Amino acid sequence: MLYLLSFSVDFMKLTYLFNSGFVIECEQYMIVLDYYRDSPDEYMQQALASFQGKIYVLASHWHPDHFNRVVMQWPQIHFDIQFIFSDDIRDNLKSMDFEGVDFLAKGEVWEDERVRIQAFGSTDVGGSFLIDTDGKRIFHAGDLNNWHWNEEASPQEAQAAERDFLHELELLAKTTSQLDLAMFPVDPRLGKDYMLGAQQFVRRISTKFFSPMHFGDEFAKAQAFKPFAEAAGCRLICWKKSGESFEI
Repeated sequence: MLYLLSFSVDFMKLTYLFNSGFVIECEQYMIVLDYYRDSPDEYMQQALASFQGKIYVLASHWHPDHFNRVVMQWPQIHFDIQFIFSDDIRDNLKSMDFEGVDFLAKGEVWEDERVRIQAFGSTDVGGSFLIDTDGKRIFHAGDLNNWHWNEEASPQEAQAAERDFLHELELLAKTTSQLDLAMFPVDPRLGKDYMLGAQQFVRRISTKFFSPMHFGDEFAKAQAFKPFAEAAGCRLICWKKSGESFEI
């Protein structure tokens, strides 16, 4: 059993790359989540070349808008990288060489002296991640959402989607009632009720900062979640462009 040590850092910074891709950066380490593509100013490429600490690379599932194979080349650029992937990536991309990768199934935990990562479920494929680091509790949803598709699906299909989501949400809520940061889908493709899953999330789990994701380039649609976030007592991070950073 490994136990987290207490690290004192001067800052923790969240940077939005694209889709569901983020970088959480501290003094001694950074965590890269669901890298799909870099920001126009090549934030991640610059970090790989210049950052002096350890880099943890997490991927919630194998879909190409959440996992880019190029990450497996990053050890050629940076000296200290730890890969932690959902086990569906190994199962679906069998031709890849995953040497040095640790895989997590739902319910499993990976930890070292800096971070603790617990895998939770999804309502699509793969999983989601609850991360404890530097006294903060952070959640990245992957493709966990209320994928109701109300304007396309039958009422029965929409109800089943909501039931599945609320079940997974309840499992998370039994583990944690509070989060310092949640990264969660606010996907306009769902139609007029595209914020429903996010609303249900912040009502069920007290969240200090909420970062929308999975919205592509539709920043205004993501920012529209602000009044719902504030009504639940959390602050929405209103991204305006890819590559923008926010201090947590």
